[in-house]
Amino acid sequence: MAAGPPRLEIRNLKRRFGDRDVVNDVSLTIQPGHVTCLLGPSGCGKSTTLRMIAGVEMQDSGEIYVDGNLICDTVFRVPPERRHIGLMFQDFALFPHLTVADNVAFGLKGTKDSKRARVEELLSKVGLSWAVDKFPHVLSGGEQQRIALARALAPRPRIMLMDEPFSGLDNRLRDDIRDETLSVLKEEDTAVLLVTHEPEEAMRMADEIALMRDGKIVQQGAPYNIYNAPIDKAALGFFSDINVIRGVSNGALTETPFGRFLTPGLKDGEDVDIVIRPQHLKLDFDRGGKGPAPTPTDGVAARGIVERARFMGNESLVEFRMDYDGSMLKVTVPNVFLPAEGTPLWLTIRRDRCFVFPAS
Repeated sequence: MAAGPPRLEIRNLKRRFGDRDVVNDVSLTIQPGHVTCLLGPSGCGKSTTLRMIAGVEMQDSGEIYVDGNLICDTVFRVPPERRHIGLMFQDFALFPHLTVADNVAFGLKGTKDSKRARVEELLSKVGLSWAVDKFPHVLSGGEQQRIALARALAPRPRIMLMDEPFSGLDNRLRDDIRDETLSVLKEEDTAVLLVTHEPEEAMRMADEIALMRDGKIVQQGAPYNIYNAPIDKAALGFFSDINVIRGVSNGALTETPFGRFLTPGLKDGEDVDIVIRPQHLKLDFDRGGKGPAPTPTDGVAARGIVERARFMGNESLVEFRMDYDGSMLKVTVPNVFLPAEGTPLWLTIRRDRCFVFPAS
């Protein structure tokens, strides 16, 4: 059976403010029941993209489709209230003078009984049936967030746009609310576009991540692929701390204190960044000036002196000043490992977890 059109499709959206391209040729598609995260630093154009899809901002060029039907280009425009698109923001924007039931029913059409049935259905899904006649001010932040979700879902939107909706919640509550929200959205078969600047949130929620930078989507794919096959050093560094070892390519090889690295496709004399995450460095104690025996995976050992060590909860972060050039490298170690400042240790690196990029 042939698949239908995407629930949401945007093609080559552009928006310019003054002399700056805030959104520059952005395209993506989202299927029903799927979550796409638009991920990137503040000011990269994420929220502007969301506003154009919602219809509260007009694009300079490009097209927006819902279920294969054009809803907006530079000539034709369906008004926001007829786009079947729900909105959730960091500010829950609940009406303080209305009960929970009236907040959820706000904007619903139909008979009093049909509206009440929809309200009760959604409050049951978000676990707040008991709050139906309460007022928002007596609810916690997490409960208010769930009410905002129920209100956004009440008119059965085909698409849900979410702009940093969980950033106002404390860390301990945030994970539970995100998981509950995701479960309800998937039950409703809603296509979700979530804007966030937090990689962990994108990894936790998304079926697909669109990584945005300077108004463009620079990489798009499943979270596993984005994390393990980053397009460049900046993409790699956006998801985690990184260590950068600088070298110079010569004959498709680069010499480093950790041994030679293959650097195909780079010109002789071109600077190279060999990038590795802190968890993929290995440690061993100084053996009288002799490092641990190299292995095909780990290569040659290099010595560093401990600058500082900190316990981070489920791991320890140890920072080294390397003998070979005085540069700093970070290593994460499971559990508690807090060597004293000045302790010499040998480091090896997981070559299969290294990334090689032209130096930037």
